[in-house]
Formats: sequence, C-alpha cells, structure tokens
Amino acid sequence: MTVVAQHAPEEAVPVVSTAVPSAASDALLSASGAEQVLCFAAGLDYAGRRRLALADLTEAWRLWRLVRALAWLDIKARYRGSVLGPFWLTLSTAVMVFALGILYSTLFRMDLHTYLPFLGLSLVLWNLLQSLVTDGCIGFTVEEATIRSLRMPFSLYAARIVLRNLIVCGHNIAGVVVVFAIFGIWPGLSLLAALPALALWLVDAFALTLTLGAICARFRDIPPIVASVMQIAFFVSPIIWKPELMRDQAGWLPLNPFYVLFEIVRGPLLGNGVSALLWGAALAYSVLLLVISWRLFVRVRGRLAFWV
Repeated sequence: MTVVAQHAPEEAVPVVSTAVPSAASDALLSASGAEQVLCFAAGLDYAGRRRLALADLTEAWRLWRLVRALAWLDIKARYRGSVLGPFWLTLSTAVMVFALGILYSTLFRMDLHTYLPFLGLSLVLWNLLQSLVTDGCIGFTVEEATIRSLRMPFSLYAARIVLRNLIVCGHNIAGVVVVFAIFGIWPGLSLLAALPALALWLVDAFALTLTLGAICARFRDIPPIVASVMQIAFFVSPIIWKPELMRDQAGWLPLNPFYVLFEIVRGPLLGNGVSALLWGAALAYSVLLLVISWRLFVRVRGRLAFWV
C-alpha cells in the first residue's frame, strides 16, 4: 500500500493511493501544485531498502557539522555545573590506574615500569569501548521524541555517540600521557603504526553502535545481557593482566576479538610490534561486524521509528 500526503491549499484534499505511484498520480500532483512530502511503498525489495540505507549514511555524512554540534552539546549538558567537567573521568581513571597497577604488579609479580603504562592504556581503551556499547544500546530509544518529530538519518545518531565518546576519551588520554612521561616511555615513530588501528576502531565503533541501537530498540531486555557479557569480557581479556601470563596457552588469544582489537593499538604505542596474524584476525572480525551491521541496518531501518 502506498500513501501519498501533500501540502496543498485549504480546499485541496490529500491524495491517497492503494497502488504504487504511477504517471497519472504524478501528473495529478504536478497539476495541483502540491509537494510530495511522504511516500511509503509496501513490499520494497532488498535493492530498494539498500538504496534507502545508503542514502541515510550519505545524508549523515553531509550533516557532519550537526553531528559535531550535537556531540559537543551532549558533553556540555553532561558536565553542566561541574568544576572539572570531563576531567573528573581523567582523574578517576588515573587513580584507578595507580591503585590497580601497584596491587596487580605485586600479585602478578610484574615490573611496575612496564605494567603501569600497559594498564593505563588498556583501561582507557576499555572505558571507550564500554561507553560505546552502553550508549549504543540506548542510542535510538533515548532519542524517541526526536525520531518521532524530526526527519533525520538514523545513522546520524550513531555518529553522534561515536564522536561524543571520542571527545571524552581524548580527555582520558591525557592521563596516559602523564604515565608515559613518568616512566620515560615514548613510542616514537611506531606511533604512526597505531593510526590504521585507530581508524579501524573508528569504523568498528560506528558499526557497533548502529547494530546495538537497532537490536536493543526491538528487544528491550538485550542491554542487561550486553552489560553482563562486557563484564565477563573484561576479566577474560588481557586488560588488567598481560598476555604473557598465558604462557603456552597464549596461542588461543587471537580467538578473543577484544584482545585482537586492543593489541593492534597497544602494541605500537608500547613499542611492541603487531604480528600479521593479529592484523588478519582484526580485519576479519571487523569485516564480519560490518557485514552484520550493514545487512541489519538495511533490513530494519524502516522499522526503527516504530520500535522506539
């Protein structure tokens, strides 16, 4: 069924059609001087849904200034009335790094000089990932009023979440720089090797928030499950413990996508190399995530406004 609504003078009436718009209906709209503002076509095939999803992404890219403004507005609203603002997160992260670093370096019998920079960088990356997952789960549902009242691309909400958390992560990076300076660690030119990994993180973050936002909008009991999975992943992944502790079992670590995505960033920044196996695994996990995210977005994009 196709519904066509139009802005017209007061004496005109909306045109409602039960078939796909034809040349006759187009001529009727042109003759009345009306502007077609809404057209729902039932039974869109995959190619049609894919075209609309691609247009959604293109429109979000075109509105990058709006994404930047909304992300910055979120930061200002979150820390309104605060003295330190987002630097409270930097301070709390620094305290946690030093407290856990001293504790676990003693328990695991590791050199504090190498363990503390590893822990600081790992916790900053984990906080970024956890914030992306948490915000992504409610990315569409918290914007219910906006989605129902304004016509904006759905991918814009995902881009807003990613940019907002990147800004917060930028404040936390300051704490890592301080830790690196205290222990005299500077990655040098190997810092450039981390740039492709950061770009991969950026793409994965967008795909992840888009996927979680759609799934959690449909099934409201998914966010608690995701939170439980993230808590388990924190302890089974090399975040607060170093991969070397696995000894002979370290060969199984590439099966953990969290370890792979963390290591391609940590390795260059800590002065260690990243093997081709890890890069291959990271690209494989990213491609899988992108395929799932794209196919899901194409399929459910037209239903999101009804799910929220």
